[in-house]
Amino acid sequence: MTHTIAIANQKGGVGKTTTCTNLGIGLVQAGKRVLLVDADPQGSLTLSLGFACPDKLPVTLATVMGKTLMDEPVPSKEGILHHTEGVDLMPANIELSGLEVSLVNAMSREKILKQYLDTVKREYDYILIDCMPSLGMLTINALAAADSVLIPVQAQYLPAKGLEQLLQTVAKVRRQINPKLRIDGILLTMIDSRTNYAREVSALLRDTYGSKLKVFASDIPQSVRAAEISAEGKSIYAHDPNGKVAAAYRELTKEVMKVEKLRQKHKSDLAR
Repeated sequence: MTHTIAIANQKGGVGKTTTCTNLGIGLVQAGKRVLLVDADPQGSLTLSLGFACPDKLPVTLATVMGKTLMDEPVPSKEGILHHTEGVDLMPANIELSGLEVSLVNAMSREKILKQYLDTVKREYDYILIDCMPSLGMLTINALAAADSVLIPVQAQYLPAKGLEQLLQTVAKVRRQINPKLRIDGILLTMIDSRTNYAREVSALLRDTYGSKLKVFASDIPQSVRAAEISAEGKSIYAHDPNGKVAAAYRELTKEVMKVEKLRQKHKSDLAR
């Protein structure tokens, strides 16, 4: 059974793409089949996996969603790229911006991405969607297609403030479009453990949301090595395997698999 996770936050620069890459490759290292979906017209995920010219790619997410929108068949695996570390990628480029505009007047506009993913998901155990930093129609499509949401939050006061708006959007999508959508948890990123400030914000988030939402035990530390990986086109495991960021993402991967295992157990208990 495929589990689809949207990695979302309307705030930019909180570590969505880094998390998508390293969680995805972490899941591959745990023996899972993983598709990463770049749902950001900036193509950050595509670039960070080493595909240097997204605008020159013949087939991207805009192509397959455009075909789905027009009820045209999409050949299996069309446009999906394979990365040397074992993940598959559905890339994105600036054409996705144009597609977002055309979605506005489409029928079932919130479900176009879901319709596409339904055609490929039997090939994968996990699909991770790297959302764009906005709450527009592409992010709504990602939330409509997902089983759960993982929310990276930078351990600073203002990014933490923006969380409320995202939670309201998730609640609205759950009410109106995708009743099975759940929040896996909040992931604190770019933690500078040398400062009291990061520790205070971390404690504040845990106090504010900890009773309602899971805050992952794995905090992702601030690291120069982590900042280098997007230019290298590989994961933190390949770039700095013994570093603290690689260790944190390994722990996060275990936590995500545990959350999914518990959810499956709960489902099977209810089915009895």
